[in-house]
Amino acid sequence: MKCAKEELLLYAVTDRSWLKGDTLYHQVEQVLEGGATFVQLREKELDEEQFLEEAKEIRKLCRKYGVPFVINDNVRIAAEVDADGVHVGQSDMEAGDVRAKLGPDKLIGVSAQTVEQAVQAEKRGADYLGVGAVFPTGSKADAVEVSRETLEAICRAVSIPVIAIGGIGQGNVMELAGSGICGIAVISALFAQPDIKKAAEDLKKLTEEMVKL
Repeated sequence: MKCAKEELLLYAVTDRSWLKGDTLYHQVEQVLEGGATFVQLREKELDEEQFLEEAKEIRKLCRKYGVPFVINDNVRIAAEVDADGVHVGQSDMEAGDVRAKLGPDKLIGVSAQTVEQAVQAEKRGADYLGVGAVFPTGSKADAVEVSRETLEAICRAVSIPVIAIGGIGQGNVMELAGSGICGIAVISALFAQPDIKKAAEDLKKLTEEMVKL
């Protein structure tokens, strides 16, 4: 299963910090209604059993909308719920090891901060790269900022799609125009907004403009 660039245009990464009494299922449905093209389920706090149940539900929802669904880090749960794939960081399993566990038909995304990491991830079977943080972000305490020059160099060095992540929102997404990315991965720009569906609609329009420039 390969990743079409269009599927990575607006990549929503979940975060239950902003539920405020809502359910994650409902919030994900709102981003999908607003036009999100890809969903990553990211859970750092849930125990395995709850994570598994939630993954099954969100997977069904993404299938209903025809949008790829991947799990952050947890290869076992990704395999068990038959997710479309998994996204791993540099400190997690290498892409080659993940591929061995998930098989040839699943999507593997890898986080990269340097050209060397990006090239290595592609060699080991990554289908796409998430590069960042391109702007300062509060969502990941340990996020390393990646310069515009490095982002462009990564896009030139690999043939797989690259998306930018980290601190991206409506106010700065156009600054990424011409960098070579095919989309953006966002968390708070969607899930922390009062109207999640509208936030997705607006950000998708801007991102469509940005990638054409």
